Amino acid sequence: MDFEMNENQSMIADMIKDFGEKEITPFRNQWDDDQEFPVHIFKKFGELGLMGVLVPQEYGGSGFGYHEYITAVSEVAKLDPGIGLSVAAHNSLCTGHILQFGTEAQKQKWLPKLASAEWIGAWGLTEPNTGSDAGNMRTTAKKDGNDWVINGTKNWITHGKSGDVAVVIVRTGEVGDSHGMTAFVVERGTAGFKAGKKEDKLGMRSSETAEMIFEDCRVPEENMLGNVGEGFVQAMKVLDGGRISIAALSLGIAEGAFNEALKYAQEREQFNQPIFNFQGISFKLADMATKLEAAKLLTHQAAQLKNEGKPMTKESAMAKYHASECAVECATEAVQIFGGYGYTKDYPVEKYYRDSKLCTIGEGTSEIQKLVIARQILR
Repeated sequence: MDFEMNENQSMIADMIKDFGEKEITPFRNQWDDDQEFPVHIFKKFGELGLMGVLVPQEYGGSGFGYHEYITAVSEVAKLDPGIGLSVAAHNSLCTGHILQFGTEAQKQKWLPKLASAEWIGAWGLTEPNTGSDAGNMRTTAKKDGNDWVINGTKNWITHGKSGDVAVVIVRTGEVGDSHGMTAFVVERGTAGFKAGKKEDKLGMRSSETAEMIFEDCRVPEENMLGNVGEGFVQAMKVLDGGRISIAALSLGIAEGAFNEALKYAQEREQFNQPIFNFQGISFKLADMATKLEAAKLLTHQAAQLKNEGKPMTKESAMAKYHASECAVECATEAVQIFGGYGYTKDYPVEKYYRDSKLCTIGEGTSEIQKLVIARQILR
């Protein structure tokens, strides 16, 4: 495997860096303070091809593979992890679910709008009482003529308020039955579909997280993805790719924190020399660099398997687990290297520190990743 950046990856990285210096970096602290989801940025990302990275060109996407996708998410995350999270969720969850399991008519209907960011996408699996235990979801859909009527609440949903369309997994069978759930596409404006509480979060504050509430929400049969009872199995397959997304997001945070810490360690002087000269600091950076490199290799290994259509459940779980823990560690050590300055909002490492923790929770906690890995190595 060749992990050197290809021409497309280099182009994507340069494009995001140039765009970010003008459109993201000057405003990220304001968005963080105000917990503002800057929709206009995502509209511009749509013009740049970053909202349909994996979508084939015939549906208006960029038609790239997972290596390019990792570059896109990680480079955005270096600038603002919250923006990176929203790019990842839009691409891999909502858009990815329709791309993977939609009919040709469904793809033609929704993918061009998602790839161009005319519409922002959301994806609803989690509920107030079912996080990792998705099989016990209580949101239901009941058949009524040619429609399905949805009732219930989804929470912790990225773009739950501002999303124009959502893929929602709901119960159509018995509680706990992995074949008792079905996926539907629900457009904003559908009667009975509304946003609920917006969460006030520790980090990732420029990425919107909110409830989606369904009260006798009537959805036509043609909005079903796949067949009745396939929703949970579909969701697990979508999350295999989603783990690569969070690994990529984690890479961006870890590398951003590392770069800031390395630069500061060479500039900051104590006892008449740069603090990098002190073994206590240089060893921290050596550990960060090593773990970051391992996270990159794991993530691109999962991407290569995904590109080739090979099984990658274990590899994506390993990538997500290691990269997310690496992000937290790199951000923590970056704050330590900065000392008191790292605890202020004057430097970006404070934000990396707060943002990094979500990577060990969202799209499957670190504990769930270990469970997945353990089950896979016994096969």
